[in-house]
Amino acid sequence: MLFYHLYEMNHAAMSPVRAAADMTRLYFQNPLNPMAHTQVGRTVAASCEMLERVTRRYGKPEFELYTTVVDGEEVDITEEVIWSKPFCDLLHFKRDLPKSRKDDPKILIVSPMSGHYATLLRGTVEALLPNLDVYITDWEDARQVPIADGRFDLDDYIEYIMQMLHYLGPNTHVLAVCQPSVPVYAAVSLMEENGDKCAPATMTLMGGPIDTREAPTAVNDLAVEKGIDWFKRNVIMEVPFPHKGFTRQVYPGFLQLSGFMSMNLDRHMVAHRDFFQHLIEGDGDSAEKHRDFYDEYLAVMDLTSEFYLQTVETVFIEHSLPKGEMMHRGKMVDPKKITGTALFTVEGENDDISGVGQTQAAQKLAENIPSSRRLHYIQPGVGHYGVFNGSKYRSEIAPRIVKFIQNNPINVRAEQATKRAAKKALRDNPSEKFAGDPLREILLAEPKGAADDLQLISGVGPKLERALNGAGIFHYWQIANLTEDQAAALDDRLDIRGRMVRDNWVEQARRLNDSVHSN
Repeated sequence: MLFYHLYEMNHAAMSPVRAAADMTRLYFQNPLNPMAHTQVGRTVAASCEMLERVTRRYGKPEFELYTTVVDGEEVDITEEVIWSKPFCDLLHFKRDLPKSRKDDPKILIVSPMSGHYATLLRGTVEALLPNLDVYITDWEDARQVPIADGRFDLDDYIEYIMQMLHYLGPNTHVLAVCQPSVPVYAAVSLMEENGDKCAPATMTLMGGPIDTREAPTAVNDLAVEKGIDWFKRNVIMEVPFPHKGFTRQVYPGFLQLSGFMSMNLDRHMVAHRDFFQHLIEGDGDSAEKHRDFYDEYLAVMDLTSEFYLQTVETVFIEHSLPKGEMMHRGKMVDPKKITGTALFTVEGENDDISGVGQTQAAQKLAENIPSSRRLHYIQPGVGHYGVFNGSKYRSEIAPRIVKFIQNNPINVRAEQATKRAAKKALRDNPSEKFAGDPLREILLAEPKGAADDLQLISGVGPKLERALNGAGIFHYWQIANLTEDQAAALDDRLDIRGRMVRDNWVEQARRLNDSVHSN
């Protein structure tokens, strides 16, 4: 279709008009111009700004997150690319924290590849930065990726997620907003089935279309009604010259934006009318809020045709995941294989894009996750965007995400597999098991004689006693003889956050050990 080429020609043809409008706006806003202080002058300036904005192509926004507050103190943030592929960069919001401070849990936020840039989740990132070490996927605009860099489909998307989780390492937490809920869910299912040690500790799915047969919305109905052939004929176009992705088949961003806006056209028209009125009245604060929102909302990117069509067919037409028919590179995606990753699903009561129940379906499919490691939450009074942005997200949803992560710090299956491997290695070669480990002189493969009752130590209950035994601690003398470095290493290994020092385990263990020997 030549529609994309016509769009580009129209955009280029309007360039002189936009430039003239912008110049006129500046003229009538200049405080030295007497007309700038009149009703006529403000109306002309407002009209010119409106014309320039509605004909502009909005570029990729910046996150502009420079500081956050950690432990009551403001710290600087450095945005850095730590992993890169042709279609995605992995961004890290590095906080300037003391090296002596214990690391916060790592969270990978998988942003939607559905038209808008990752900066749409600016508020999502900002609310999590005080408590978590945040990473986010920054997907590339397909029209800027040369065709020589190859294809990118839903299978590649899933592969990218698994590669990023491997890069970040074990016990990373993953959060998916909207569209990526399905590929993230698939990636975790595959990693769990493969016994992958880098399978995430927790998975949070927010407003995602896991099963679009539940409470179908207008978006879901359109896909079913039209069928995949209609989408191939009507929305797939070729990137025109002079973009880097010249001749690549894509679903253009401007078409996606038309669909977004048509869903709530009356609301957008009222917003622009109010913006025009605010400009005339000189209400700078309200006008600036409008600019901030629409600078983000109107910035869109192209999607590769293969990714878009495969997603529409797999998720919205065939419902492959909930039917148990979804495949990845010839392998079945089976959510029943998820056992070690904790699952948190979040929905908005008034969501008109992913209806209530579509995300919760993930809970039903992953039936082998223990009930103690799963949670579902419906946020009252919010629509789709309120699930990951806005005041209720900050006050209600983000704190629940942080708490869920803190309550589930590890992937249980991977941790158990590591312990089994450690015990086997210790049995096979006890002299080398803890080489380089400060605890190697203390830990045992099994108790020497009868194990001591570690629950007599204040602060140690049945669960913690099992954890100590699993780590190789069975006797009072082992704890009593810990050096400061060994105590710190054991505290980190058990993730007990300083309890050993607070409850003075070493001194308690010495007294108990002396008592045992005296008896």
